[in-house]
Amino acid sequence: MKGVILAGGLGTRLRPLTLVTNKHLLPVYDRPMIYYPIECLLNAGISEILIVTGGEHAGDFLKLLKNGQDLGVKRLAYAYQEGEGGIADALRLARDFADGEKVCVVLGDNIIEGNLKKAAGDFFTQKSGAKLLLKTVDDPERFGVVRFEGDGPDAKIAEIIEKPTDPPSNSAVTGIYFYDSDVFEMCEGLEPSARGELEITDVNNYYLKRDDLTYESLEGWWTDAGTFESLHRAANLVREGGANHAEMPAGANA
Repeated sequence: MKGVILAGGLGTRLRPLTLVTNKHLLPVYDRPMIYYPIECLLNAGISEILIVTGGEHAGDFLKLLKNGQDLGVKRLAYAYQEGEGGIADALRLARDFADGEKVCVVLGDNIIEGNLKKAAGDFFTQKSGAKLLLKTVDDPERFGVVRFEGDGPDAKIAEIIEKPTDPPSNSAVTGIYFYDSDVFEMCEGLEPSARGELEITDVNNYYLKRDDLTYESLEGWWTDAGTFESLHRAANLVREGGANHAEMPAGANA
């Protein structure tokens, strides 16, 4: 399985900080934000990673990460996204890198306390399809939200609704996704949403329609870091409770 980190976007909610660098290179406590999704994948045993980015500061990733060896990455590749086409548009750029393998996709501003090792192992043995990681949140209207059929551990996903005004549950789809190689055909077949973007929720609903979508609940805390409030919260969570860091060489923190 290969890893894909989506680290594009203009970061407009974090201006003026993002006028001089990419959002994903801003500090979260003692490390650049991009270190956390890299560590997330490494902790899951995924050491071939593609970073999809864009904008005028894309070259800063190369300055910081180089070939990834100082971080323990076996293979680090880069892809450039033109414009603001959405998550599914960025994911399309990973097709050649994936080369027919399954992928774990992580949004670059997502930070978790735990790790993905169990979920990655479960998806590795899943014959086909996709897997989502869900988390109960207090503000589900900000996210893609799941409507369930049934109750308890046997409940099935009936629908995924993007940023609903009347959320059917508090279960949000986190920015961590597992897909088989069919995801790239799905991305190519999408129509832009009202926002003019290719929505990852549409991809997930395609898998749902073909009855090939599973889910797990994410253990520990989870946050994005895309606003001043969430960036501050992420730094405090890391400082107080720590994210589950991979064993990275000391030089990575220098």
